[in-house]
Amino acid sequence: MAKQKTDPNYKVIAENRRARYDYAIEDDIECGMILEGSEVKSLRVGGANIAESYAAVEEGELWLVNSYIAPYEQAKSFKHEERRRRKLLVSRKELSNLWNATQRKGMTLVPLVLYFNHKGIAKLKIGIAKGKKTHDKRETQAKRDWSRQKQRLLKDHG
Repeated sequence: MAKQKTDPNYKVIAENRRARYDYAIEDDIECGMILEGSEVKSLRVGGANIAESYAAVEEGELWLVNSYIAPYEQAKSFKHEERRRRKLLVSRKELSNLWNATQRKGMTLVPLVLYFNHKGIAKLKIGIAKGKKTHDKRETQAKRDWSRQKQRLLKDHG
């Protein structure tokens, strides 16, 4: 982790913070993305949102659905569609594992983080997750509140 923070190319573009609250994430996979030039330029500026998006395995390919990449103003004739489906790149073995998880086990593919890696290439981290029920969410909230309160107590009376 320390290397990523000091690396000038590593940059988080968009993060889905709600995913860890709504889903129990069991595993995660790093994927490449097929992007157009204006999309990459827009990501460099930082205009993206993956909060309402999801990934799906359709016809032997992995797709990112409903993700938002802001339009790049300097692109005159080669503008991109903001909410288009974007193809994700994974190995065949990983693709079959993702298909098994979604079709057989009833898991969901949730985008967690969209970032530029240390080589400056846009990557997406996808979590293989199971949806939480309401009582699980309340339990998560209670644990978070208690740990926050515990830190305050230790700070005040430590």
